Amino acid sequence: MVEKKLVTTVGPAERRRMLEPAQPALPWRVQCELLGVSRASLYYQPVRPPAEEVALKHRIDELYTAWPFYGSRRLGAVLQREGHQVNRKRVQRHMRAMGIWALCPGPNLSRRRQQSQVFPYLLRGLEIVRPNQVWGIDLTYLRLQGGWLYLVAVLDWYSRYVLAWELAQSLALAFVLEARQRARQQAVPEICNSDQGGQFTSPQGAALLPGAGVRISMDGQRRARDNIFGERLWRTVKWEEVYLQDYCSPRDARRGLSRHFEFYNHVRPHQALKCHTPAEVYRGQLAAAPHGGQGVSLRPASAPLPQAPGVP
Repeated sequence: MVEKKLVTTVGPAERRRMLEPAQPALPWRVQCELLGVSRASLYYQPVRPPAEEVALKHRIDELYTAWPFYGSRRLGAVLQREGHQVNRKRVQRHMRAMGIWALCPGPNLSRRRQQSQVFPYLLRGLEIVRPNQVWGIDLTYLRLQGGWLYLVAVLDWYSRYVLAWELAQSLALAFVLEARQRARQQAVPEICNSDQGGQFTSPQGAALLPGAGVRISMDGQRRARDNIFGERLWRTVKWEEVYLQDYCSPRDARRGLSRHFEFYNHVRPHQALKCHTPAEVYRGQLAAAPHGGQGVSLRPASAPLPQAPGVP
């Protein structure tokens, strides 16, 4: 008889997959006892979120992308004027699930969570004059027709070049570490900037960088302007790709984003880069570009926000 202590390190999902589905040698009851799995969980079928909830989250995403300073009160008021039957608590619940919040001062901003490792912001007044001087890593909510995903990207601030990106269906740490490791395989930055989200203040996330001599910088709490290049990237990705394509599934999203980031890096000219592409600036190929490549020197700056469609 197999003892339970031999399988205590295996998670519930893995244990369920270990069960024999067709004509098992042992009865279901015995298998469940050995693996420590509830028999009721074997018959559970995941339920897709209601279409109304998905549509509401999509609209919140559009409004927040246009006006990130809108909190749950203003978003609730706008949604009610558009005919949605929502209250503030429902909007708050959806915003928490999407990982977004209004860009405004909040209470007790000077208090730090003792269990989190928070680093100071190193980029204020810094002139960014070369590739791999500053990287930014950030994540955002991404809508699908029947659900949502989360997208993380590593961006070189000087060239706007996206070094790596990854998708996930939850805000777990694994996909953030995967994107950061793939970016590290290409180069090593001098400074890596992020916000103070749990994915970046965790010991696993912070441990990847200092060993290579990388200094860590973090935005102030609720200060999206500290990461203005990352916010502009999300605006571009959503308005030029996600909202136009309206993905049906995670596979469609991955395929569409692969095309878009290839276009973004190698084809799309950037006005801030004197109409060069990010790949040309990042790889130093400006001599072959039509406008030459002299004097591309960048500083973080504010940018106007887009207007949300269909808002009275």
